[in-house]
Amino acid sequence: MAKVKNTTILDAYRGKKTDYTPAWFMRQAGRSQPEYRALKEKYSLFEITHQPELCAYVTRLPVENYGVDAAILYKDIMTPLPAIGVDVEIKSGIGPVIDQPIRSMQDIEKLGEINPESDVPYVLDTIRLLTEEQLDVPLIGFSGAPFTLASYMIEGGPSKNYTKTKALMYREPQTWFALMDKLSKMIIRYAEAQIKAGASAIQIFDSWVGALNVEDYRYFMKPVMMDIFSALKKYDVPLITFGVGARHLLLEWNDLPVDVIGLDWRTSVEEARSLGVTKALQGNLDPAILLSNWETIEKRTKAILDQGMNTEGYVFNLGHGVTPDIKPETLKRLTDFIHSYSNQN
Repeated sequence: MAKVKNTTILDAYRGKKTDYTPAWFMRQAGRSQPEYRALKEKYSLFEITHQPELCAYVTRLPVENYGVDAAILYKDIMTPLPAIGVDVEIKSGIGPVIDQPIRSMQDIEKLGEINPESDVPYVLDTIRLLTEEQLDVPLIGFSGAPFTLASYMIEGGPSKNYTKTKALMYREPQTWFALMDKLSKMIIRYAEAQIKAGASAIQIFDSWVGALNVEDYRYFMKPVMMDIFSALKKYDVPLITFGVGARHLLLEWNDLPVDVIGLDWRTSVEEARSLGVTKALQGNLDPAILLSNWETIEKRTKAILDQGMNTEGYVFNLGHGVTPDIKPETLKRLTDFIHSYSNQN
C-alpha cells in the first residue's frame, strides 16, 4: 500500500475519529467531466484504460477538480474477464455485451486463470504511476463481485430480472458453484495485485446481488464472499462492499470480514444502524438529487451528514454512480460543503 499525505478516508474506514467527513463519488472519474468527454472523442474506454498515463490522468482528475478525499481507479468491472477467456465488448448505450454466454459446465471448464502482471499490466502500471508520483490521497482499487460478473456472463449483457442467471443457479447448483470458484479465484488474484501495486483500499461492487433473497444469498453467495474477503484481509487495507437494492442483505454483509458497507439511496445511515449494522458506512445521496437546485442538494446532504456524524466510521458518497448529466461544478460545490459543514459540527 502506498504512503499518502491525506489519510482521512482510511481513518474513517477503520472507524477512527476524523476532523471532517471525507467524501468521494462512485463513477467520479469520467462521465460528466468535459476533459474526459474531449478524450472520448479520440479514444474508446478500452484505449484509455490500456494507456497508463492517460488512465492515470482520468483517475486523478476528480481529485484535482472536486477536492475529493480519494481517487478510484478508472476502469470497468469487466476488465479482468478477457484474461480468463471471456470475450467482452463495451457497447455504447448498452454496456458490456458477451456474445458467447455461459450455458454449461463445459463452458466453465474452458475458463482459464488470471495472471495480473502479464494479463492486465496496464492496470497495475496505472496504479503505480498514481501512487508513486501523482496522488496525495488514497487510491481505491476495485473488482466486480461474483454474482454481478456472472450475471453478465450468463445473460450475455445487462439484465432487468436476471432470470437466466438465477435459473442456472437453481437448476444446476454444481455448475453455479464451479463458476463461483473460478470467479472468486480471479477476483482474489486481481485485487491482490492492485494492493501490491499500491491501492490503499479495495471496493467490491456487487451491484446486482440485491436480486437475490436472503436465503439464496446465504446459500449461493455468502460463502464465496467470505472466501474473497478472508483472502484479502491479510493485506490490512480497508475492504468495502456495495450493492444496489440490497437493504435486506445488510446484516449478511455485516457478518463478512469487510471494514465498510456501502449504502444505496434507499436505506439511510440511521436505518442501517438501527438494523444492527456495526461496520463503517459509506453513502448515500441519490445521484438524481444532484440535478435539482442547490437548496435541495444542501438540505438532503445535511440530513445524511447529520446521521453519518452520529457515529465514527462514516464516509460520504452517492447511493450509486455519477450520471453524465451531473455538472462538475455541482460536485465541486458538494465536496466543499461536505468538508465545511462536517468540520463545524
